[in-house]
Amino acid sequence: MFHPQAAIIADSTNITGDRLTTFVLTYHRMVHSEFMTHRMLSKNSSSSRAIPVEKMIKLVESQEVYPLHWGKNQKGMSAQKEVTEAEIKAASAVWQEARLDAIRHARRLVEIGIHKQVVNRLLEPFSTITVICSGTEFQNFFEQRCHPDAQPEIQDLANKMKAAYDASQPQQLAAGEWHLPLIKQEDIDEISDINELVKVAVGRCARVSYLNHDGVRSLADDVKLHDRLLTSKPAHLSPFEHVAIALPNSEKRANFTGFQAYRFDIERNQLTKSA
Repeated sequence: MFHPQAAIIADSTNITGDRLTTFVLTYHRMVHSEFMTHRMLSKNSSSSRAIPVEKMIKLVESQEVYPLHWGKNQKGMSAQKEVTEAEIKAASAVWQEARLDAIRHARRLVEIGIHKQVVNRLLEPFSTITVICSGTEFQNFFEQRCHPDAQPEIQDLANKMKAAYDASQPQQLAAGEWHLPLIKQEDIDEISDINELVKVAVGRCARVSYLNHDGVRSLADDVKLHDRLLTSKPAHLSPFEHVAIALPNSEKRANFTGFQAYRFDIERNQLTKSA
C-alpha cells in the first residue's frame, strides 16, 4: 500500500532568521485539492494532462493507492472509528475492482482516440501526485494538517513533512545569495555563472509537471526549458517561484518573508516595462 513521501530539496535562512524550505512530495491524488488551499505555499505539480496514458496506468498499477483509513460512516467530515478487519477486506476488494475498471475504461477511451487530458482523469482517484512546494510559513499548514481531524492521507503527509522540517539544518545565506532547489555540488563545480545555475534550478523544478527527471542530467536542456517557459505566450512562471534570493531583512515579498522569488523580480520588471 502506498504511503505519502516527503523530502527537503533546499532549506535556507537569511541573516534575520527567516527560513525558506522547498519540499518534493508524493501523495494521494485524492487530497490534492485540500493541499492546494494553503496559498502561502508555492507549488508545482505533476499534471495528468502531460503524462502519457500508459505511463499513468503503470503508476496506478505499481503504487496501489488505497485509503489509509477505512473510516466507519458517521455524521461530520471526519471518521473517527475504523470498520472491522472483515469490512476493511471487503472495502479493499471493492476499491480494487473500481481501480481495474478505471484502467479498462481508460484504455477503451484511448482506442476511440480520446486525448490523455480527458482519459487520465478516470485514473486520478487511484493515483498519486508529485509536487514541489516552497514556503517561509509552514506553521499554519502543520497545525491544520497534523491535527487528528485532518483526513488521514494528508495527515500522514503533513506529519512526514514536519518530521523532515524539524530534522533539517537550513543553510545560512547572506543577503543576495540564492536558494536553489535541485542544484547539487557537481552543478556548482561545473557552472560558475550564478545566473545559469538559477536557470537550471527553474528548469528542474518545472520538470515535475511531466515527471521527466528520470535521472537524466542535462544542464543545457534545463536552461532551454527555463528560456522557453519565460518567453512563451503566455509565460509559464510558477516554476520560477521556488528559486529565491535572500533579503537582508524580514520584508514580505508576495508569499515569502525574508526572500524574494525569482518570479517576483520577473513580474516587477514586466510591470516596469509596460508602465
